[in-house]
This record gives sequence, structure tokens and C-alpha cells, in this order.
Amino acid sequence: MASAATPAPLLPVTNPAAGGGGGGSAASSATGLSDAALATPAFRLFVSRLSDTARRSLADRRSWTELLDRSAFSRPDSLSEATSRLRRNLGYFRVNYAAVVAFSLAASLLAHPFSLLVLIGILGAWCFLYVFRAPDQPVVLFGRTFTDRETLLGLVVASVLAFFLTSVASLIISGLLVGGAIVAAHGACRVPEDLFLDDPNAASSGNPTSRLISFLASPGSGV
Repeated sequence: MASAATPAPLLPVTNPAAGGGGGGSAASSATGLSDAALATPAFRLFVSRLSDTARRSLADRRSWTELLDRSAFSRPDSLSEATSRLRRNLGYFRVNYAAVVAFSLAASLLAHPFSLLVLIGILGAWCFLYVFRAPDQPVVLFGRTFTDRETLLGLVVASVLAFFLTSVASLIISGLLVGGAIVAAHGACRVPEDLFLDDPNAASSGNPTSRLISFLASPGSGV
């Protein structure tokens, strides 16, 4: 009678993650923290609000040919007239003016790539380590677990050092000043008599500032 078949030998199974050492565990912890931050409802709500705000703001954008109409420029006769023009033009061209300031700020940062990388690193650290981090996901660095208060304090100190020990703060301020100067000069010299500020789009837009930063509202605010 034929003998029973011999079972195949069991092969040893190794866990590749176990041999990675401390560096592998730290990398996997950081990756898990980033994935958890991206998967939080707060992050998805922030992205949704941001895209919705950008879409609504772009819908209120005025024509650039209307903004740069050379026949509508004239020198104001007094400071009060320049202020009145600026106020009306700010209400009408608010999205275009915001784009001008953003372009000025971006040009200032792009001219200094190192400062731009520092700013992106600061924003990324705030997003993934504090703002969008899940409450049940602690921050673990170099084998040590940090509390929320320690994480916040570390981010504040790192942001202050990065802003004032590098040229990030001066570049942001200079970019905003240049953009604001361009907007002020255009708003004071652009004659607004041909602008209709009480059209349906302008009437329904509400406060321009609240429209542009509405994506920063808290999830329970109902904005």
C-alpha cells in the first residue's frame, strides 16, 4: 500500500517591518500621522469650503479689460475724491484687487525660493501636526509622545524663529505693501461713474472680506 504524502515543510516567515529599526518606525509613524490628518473630516470640510469660496469669488470677478480701461483714468482733484473713488472701486473690483495682491505676494516669494520653502514647511507643519490632526492620533517624534500643548508651543516657537530669523516676514510684508500700493493707486485714479455697484451680483455678495475668508469658519458656525 502506498505511503501517505509527506506534508510540505513550513518555511520561516519574517516581518520586514520588524527589522527596519527606529528609523523605519519613525517614518511609518510620520506617514500614518499625515494620512490620518488628510483623512479627517475637518480637512475634507476645509478643502470643500476652500473650493466653494474660490468658485464663488471667481464668479464675481470683473473683466480685466474693464479694470484697465485707459479712458476711465483721471487724476483726482482732492483727497476726498480719491478716497471716494477707492471705496467704490474696492467694492466693484474686490476679486481683481485680491488677485493683484496675491500675485504681488507670490512674485515676492517666488523670487526667493528658500523663503518660499520655509513658508510651505511652516504651513504644512501647522496643518498636519495641529489643525487637521485627529484627536486620537498623538504626535510621536524620536520615540517621544508630545501633548497638544507641547505641540502648539513647539509650532509657535518654530514659526516665530522661521519668520524672524529668515526673510519670510519681510518678503510677505513687502509683497502685501506693493500689492496694496498698486490697488490704492488704481482705485484712486479709476473713475467709477460707469460702474454699477447695485447690480444683483454685488447686492447678493455681502461683505467682501467675509466672502473671501469664509472657508476659515468653524464647522459648526453654519457659514
